Amino acid sequence: MKVPTTSPESPARQGVPAQAGPAAPGAAPAPVDPARWPDVVALPKASRARTATAERLVRHALGRLPLRVRLAGRAGIGLGGPLMEVREPDAFFRRIGARGLIGFGESYMAGEWDSPDLVGVLTVLAGHAAELVPAPLQKLRALWAPRQPAVQVNSRENARGNISHHYDLSNDLFALFLDETLTYSSAVFRGFPADRELLPAAQHRKIDRLLDLAGVGPGTHLLEIGTGWGELAIRAASRGARVVTLTLSREQQELARGRIREAGHQDRVDVRLCDYRDADGTYDAVVSVEMVEAVGEEYWPLYFRTLERCLAPGGQIALQAITMPDDRLRASRTTYTWIQKYIFPGGLLPSTEAMERVTADGTGLRIRERTGFGMHYAETLRLWRERFTDQAPQVGALGFDETFRRMWTFYLAYSEAGFRSGYLDVQQLLLTREDTA
Repeated sequence: MKVPTTSPESPARQGVPAQAGPAAPGAAPAPVDPARWPDVVALPKASRARTATAERLVRHALGRLPLRVRLAGRAGIGLGGPLMEVREPDAFFRRIGARGLIGFGESYMAGEWDSPDLVGVLTVLAGHAAELVPAPLQKLRALWAPRQPAVQVNSRENARGNISHHYDLSNDLFALFLDETLTYSSAVFRGFPADRELLPAAQHRKIDRLLDLAGVGPGTHLLEIGTGWGELAIRAASRGARVVTLTLSREQQELARGRIREAGHQDRVDVRLCDYRDADGTYDAVVSVEMVEAVGEEYWPLYFRTLERCLAPGGQIALQAITMPDDRLRASRTTYTWIQKYIFPGGLLPSTEAMERVTADGTGLRIRERTGFGMHYAETLRLWRERFTDQAPQVGALGFDETFRRMWTFYLAYSEAGFRSGYLDVQQLLLTREDTA
């Protein structure tokens, strides 16, 4: 099936000149478009003292890790391990001094540092995330760490723009690196290492587990919050369910409707452009896959109250959620991150404990079962990242420049590293009302 392309006026691509392919290995990065990437082109303002302090802190932190950090013209750092090559140390330390981890990511986007094993470097860093910032500075995080801009808070007014920033980039872009099911969430494999040819079956295995968990079968009236490109809705309809599925992405709605129509299920699936807060009706089952991460902490209570409100008596809710440790959530919940700035505006990963607190305090829902499979997500991301790299010329042909490709390579590697290190997990959870246990 031909996947439609985003229109040339897409905000994600304004001012981005098309390029035929990536820079050759070892070549200098292509010039960065200042209109599209102002904070990558221009070094941030930072005093010499702040930059020097950042260098001392980074040297101290990295010097105790199993890494090899090669600094152009300066003494290296680390105990040995994956190589991180810093080509422009002055710019690298200045960005970190001014913007912390946002600066770290922007420095990669600018080509100021690189690695032949990017996932390996980021896995070491993720595995020691709690130790990278000295304890006294951790306590003063509110004084030095940037806070999430108000415009990214997932209010009704902001939520559609936040979702569009990522999911309306281009259906063609996602089709280049996802498998034929166009499923953009963790698969469940039979074994490792995962094989790309088996990814569609692994995605169906994940979907089937969720539908089984929610008890979806013939005649089930199912609500899905977060349509993606429609594969779960198609799978549920093929079981004989009637499905209402909600999305805020026009690109996803258009393509999902086409795929559902092609599968012959248009009479069983209703794809609505609708905020989860406006969901109506009651349903035998509710399913939501990696949606809670985009809700924002302020709205977690409302999200779970909405799930409860839409659930018929005796119904079941199946969620798939990416989670982080509760202590790290508490420490970093208000910090503005590179992922929020460039990839998922307004996003925040919950912890299992946070979801338990929210549901216990504001709903009658309780988590009855949960199964973690973080290494499966690491393998899913590896397959996506490798395919994205292989498809670099085609990504460029869609109008996405080299800086964008470095950004997405970093995003996919950064995410994979989180799961490989155990810092992140992905879980499938069953929720029911307390009085139905």
